[in-house]
Amino acid sequence: MSDSITVVGGGCTGPLMALLLARRGFEVDIFERRPDVRLEQSARGRSINLALAARGLNALTHAEMIDQVRPLLMPMRGREIHLLDGTRQFLPYSQHPDELIWSVERGALNRTLTLAAEASGARFHFEHALTQVDVDTGRMHFKNLANNDTLERPLHRVIAADGAHSMIRAAMTRAGRASSREDVLPHRYKELTIPPDVLGLPRLRADALHIWPRGGYMLIALPNPNGSFTATLFMSASDSQPNFTQLDSASAIDGFFAEQFPDAHVLMDDLVMEFQRHPEGLMSTIHVDHWHLGERALLIGDAAHAIVPFHGQGMNCGFEDCRVLAELLDGGTDTPTDWGRVFEQFESLRRDNAAAIARMALENYIEMRDTVRDPRFSLKKELALELERRKPTQFIPRYSMVSFRADIPYAVAEQRGALQNELMDAALAGHDSIDALDWPMIEAAVDRRLPPINASRNERS
Repeated sequence: MSDSITVVGGGCTGPLMALLLARRGFEVDIFERRPDVRLEQSARGRSINLALAARGLNALTHAEMIDQVRPLLMPMRGREIHLLDGTRQFLPYSQHPDELIWSVERGALNRTLTLAAEASGARFHFEHALTQVDVDTGRMHFKNLANNDTLERPLHRVIAADGAHSMIRAAMTRAGRASSREDVLPHRYKELTIPPDVLGLPRLRADALHIWPRGGYMLIALPNPNGSFTATLFMSASDSQPNFTQLDSASAIDGFFAEQFPDAHVLMDDLVMEFQRHPEGLMSTIHVDHWHLGERALLIGDAAHAIVPFHGQGMNCGFEDCRVLAELLDGGTDTPTDWGRVFEQFESLRRDNAAAIARMALENYIEMRDTVRDPRFSLKKELALELERRKPTQFIPRYSMVSFRADIPYAVAEQRGALQNELMDAALAGHDSIDALDWPMIEAAVDRRLPPINASRNERS
């Protein structure tokens, strides 16, 4: 096969896409403005630990990469909620022991995928910044940051995995071929560290995602293989109280953490230094009305549909993009690929699902920072688990559909989740326990409104 493809963007999604394409016999060149990720350590403070779930695992399995990635993963079986009074509550993600999410360090995963893609034949061009995209002439210009040389490439069969600030998306917008909107979250984040103890052991429960919910803001911590935790503070930039602007001195930072996150504060040895040194990260949702440019270019991952990180699905959604696109290319014939048709089919399959997870990610932020503190949240979760036990093919908690059921599209998970929430609200009206509920009536309502999803637990794809 002589088809050549250019992938722009060397983050995790770009190398996975390049790997899947190279293994299908395509000639793949991948361009990335940063230095070789295999030689550089990840910049601390600039990224949130990634959460790998069923959709991402499914894509990695499809790429025959799961064995290489598995040593990088730390299991998280549920949320450990840290309340202000010092009490903790562990909330399992699922009642099924095999349903869990995995914490993975972004740089380690990026390096692993890059090595695999190169071994499969993809050619990497690091320190090559895309400086100009001319949609009318169909040309792209790259600058070699190491020696200032320039390189010209055709805008032809290009997969744009160049992130939320995509140059190719911007060029499509300037040329009137697409319109896009960025909804910036008024909250920002700052990455911090909870180091291991003197023996190298974790100082918090290692199989949990830890959350310190405080209403309008929160702290979270994800485990790492070396016994440390990557902690992230999410808070308003300046509009509400408290906010990042107020934490402008060592005493203000130390005092805030001691008051609001006392059990985390005593574990954060370098809190003030890290807080002052690490930048504030922005979070936004990207909406694009047109993802492809005929057969010339296709936006995938964050370039097409960046989302906020509160459902842990940004990478999973991007990896699912890679799998879907690769499967569309498996036509099973020797005829030339109709790239324009493939790109069109991809957008048709993915658009509604990307919009659905974007909405659910924003909703999950409210749940994580606030709703989990409400006793009704635990009551509703208890009801959801019981309904899942009684009606396993019909009632599947929305979080489970999103995180553990790769066979259920995001859009379906959103729709069924809304119906299930209505059923639970109606069932719990006037009750503070599930013991006295009218179970025959509730089960009849489930039967009326939720058709079965018949795929078995071992047939998820």
